[in-house]
Amino acid sequence: MSLESITENVDEAVSGFFEPIAEWLGKIVFYAVPVGGTDLPLIVAWLVVAGLVFTGWFGCVQVRKFRLAIDVVRGKYDDKDSAGEVSHFQALTAAVSGTVGLGNIAGVAVAVSIGGAGATFWMILCGLLGMATKFVEVTLGVKYREVHADGTVSGGPMHYLPKGLAERFGKNGKSFGKVLAVLASIMILFFGLFGGNLFQVNQSYAQLVSVTGGEDGAMGSSAGALFFGILVAALVGIVLLGGIRSIASVTSRLIPAMAGIYIVACLVVILVNVTAVPDAIGRIIDGAFNPEGVAGGVLGALIIGFKRAAFSNEAGLGSAPIAHSAVKTKHPASEGLVALLEPFIDTVVICTMTALTIVIANPASWAEARNDDSIGGVTITSDAFETVLPWFPYVLTVAVILFAFSTVLTWGYYGLKAWTYLFGRSRTSETVFKSLYTLLAVAGSLLTLQTLIDLADAVLFSLAVINIIGLYLLAPVVKRELNTFLEYVRTRKVGGTGGDDGGKDEAPAKASV
Repeated sequence: MSLESITENVDEAVSGFFEPIAEWLGKIVFYAVPVGGTDLPLIVAWLVVAGLVFTGWFGCVQVRKFRLAIDVVRGKYDDKDSAGEVSHFQALTAAVSGTVGLGNIAGVAVAVSIGGAGATFWMILCGLLGMATKFVEVTLGVKYREVHADGTVSGGPMHYLPKGLAERFGKNGKSFGKVLAVLASIMILFFGLFGGNLFQVNQSYAQLVSVTGGEDGAMGSSAGALFFGILVAALVGIVLLGGIRSIASVTSRLIPAMAGIYIVACLVVILVNVTAVPDAIGRIIDGAFNPEGVAGGVLGALIIGFKRAAFSNEAGLGSAPIAHSAVKTKHPASEGLVALLEPFIDTVVICTMTALTIVIANPASWAEARNDDSIGGVTITSDAFETVLPWFPYVLTVAVILFAFSTVLTWGYYGLKAWTYLFGRSRTSETVFKSLYTLLAVAGSLLTLQTLIDLADAVLFSLAVINIIGLYLLAPVVKRELNTFLEYVRTRKVGGTGGDDGGKDEAPAKASV
């Protein structure tokens, strides 16, 4: 029996078993209600409303404290004696590596294909709102993290939900928090194994095959797939063995470099077509409020933009606090401020650059997708670059593979923390998880397991329901932590040991509990 027939049989067996489950859960998690001629997924509304609430609750913290957040990332308020494993910058890049990837490249193309150029405007707005949500969840992640005897750190919703709710509401809060923590761990673990690992490897391999001659090319055979899977698995295994320090070391170099190359390529396309920039911006703004050919009109464009942004930056899902919790700091809100830069980088900058590139280049494949009502994808983005840089699809392939690799690494760390919360931190327990995760990386190039991936998406976004309930209940704790850090910043500035704190309004207000 050939390798192809074996993998096909496995795919069919897995799909046959999990498809009813995935379909049932997907209908619940992504349940949509008809609004203004289109469908609004309630989970997207849940995420957007959280962004609006936290933006108001914390006085538009993503705007007022943006410069302070930059200062913290630069190390201006570092304390070398603080508990933790990585710097603010490394924690940020590790978390960004879990969100920056195919969603920014292919997901944006999907948004502007279905929702038109105007979907870009709503993506930007959703990204800005997500900054406030990310600030809240990461502050809690650092506040209630667990520092182990060996200096390693564990954090995330599985820690701040039981600890925070116990602190605020006593015994009943503790019991409720423990239930939420177990559910959160299961969801993070499941998505880490299939969405954050298998899917990323599968899609990066597919992109590699497409630029190396397709199924008849050098990498199109089962042997090529197996080689790619083993290579990725070996690299992932080596880095995972080093823990968050090793992951942060890789992502702190990989993410800025790849994001830089990608943004420069976008700028090249934009500058070559610089005379088309005003018209493109006009199409984006006009399309946001007067879209053509979009189901549901303005609301339809808004929903598409919000949906793609929510799927891209993961604000409110509870995943990013796991990476940020490893930061070296005595002030939880300092890392919360750093984290609010994450949706800005992921959605406001990179997604917007992708959308502008597509709108300005206006490739034929985009027009075809708009006319045929297809969803488009990475091909549209690739074609947009190709209008100016004929060789860039090969560079884009490298970027896709490296972005996918960094995502696999970060979700390996997230999955490990969920696994150890459920099964303990013993060496044996960790080895079992890392072995399982590595084997699934190999399988990623051989199998599609699309049903499992669909199930993983539904599981991850159901985590947002659990996580955001906790964020609402623990928001007063975040308010106190922010005031404490702002007092620290003000004291350092007055004492001459700190720099400009990023604004004249840094003196803390009284916390409302």
